[in-house]
Amino acid sequence: MLSPDLRLTWLFGAGADPAVHRAMTVSGADVLIQDLEDFTPPPLRAQARAAARELYARWHEAGALACVRINALDTDGSTDLEAVMPARPDIVAYPKASTADEIRALDDAIGRLELQLGFAPGSTEILPVCETALGVVNVRELAAASRRVRCALLGAEDLAADLCAERGPDAVELDYARRRFVLECRAAAIEPIDAPYTYADAEGAAREARYARRLGYRSKSLVRPDHAALIAAALSPGDDDVALARRVTAEFEAARGRGEERVLVQGLWIEVPTYLNARRLLERADALKARRPPVAV
Repeated sequence: MLSPDLRLTWLFGAGADPAVHRAMTVSGADVLIQDLEDFTPPPLRAQARAAARELYARWHEAGALACVRINALDTDGSTDLEAVMPARPDIVAYPKASTADEIRALDDAIGRLELQLGFAPGSTEILPVCETALGVVNVRELAAASRRVRCALLGAEDLAADLCAERGPDAVELDYARRRFVLECRAAAIEPIDAPYTYADAEGAAREARYARRLGYRSKSLVRPDHAALIAAALSPGDDDVALARRVTAEFEAARGRGEERVLVQGLWIEVPTYLNARRLLERADALKARRPPVAV
């Protein structure tokens, strides 16, 4: 399965809309999420569950990971899970994840179904969707509750509502949550996924992705298939980034070979942490190229 740090784009889509499913399939997003919660009205949930087997097969053929966001287990979630697990989702996303008990209960339910269906134990990931204040501050507890948790996703609209915040395209109301979330996830050794940009403006989506990358995010969620390539490009090292990283590594290594502890590059003193960061960027650029062609926008 694709490493969490290389899953640049996580695309949510309506659970029962064939036109949306077709657009998702050709979007190029790394993870495609059939949303049985908010994106699927209750009268359409049976239809959405019935579509899962064929849908996930198409997504796998397209080279994407298949994810399903179920409802809370104390509502329709158990029914969702029973229906879609035979379709072999790679990841089960849990909405408004707030407590370790919720994640443990989901882990147990998935484990029972994996055993019944003959799937490899532990092969299905859990993705906590942290879209409440409690969920954001409890990320480390959520991660520790199950070995299935390799990533966590920051909410946008529900989180803003829970904060009693006024939503806006600049997302200033989510800034503290976005910064805290990446810190908590890194402390928990899981991959943070940035909140979706829920406006139609494509440049706004790319701009927010560039900002998220600056904060340390390597993945972002989205709700529009046409934003996938732009966001992936924004999260990928560009030619200028790679060129600078090569210069930094080369000049630092030469300086160390001369017995110097640091070197000045473009006005910045390059020391060990900056050197290691440049090497990491080069390794990431190589890994992204190896798994797919460069993103074209």
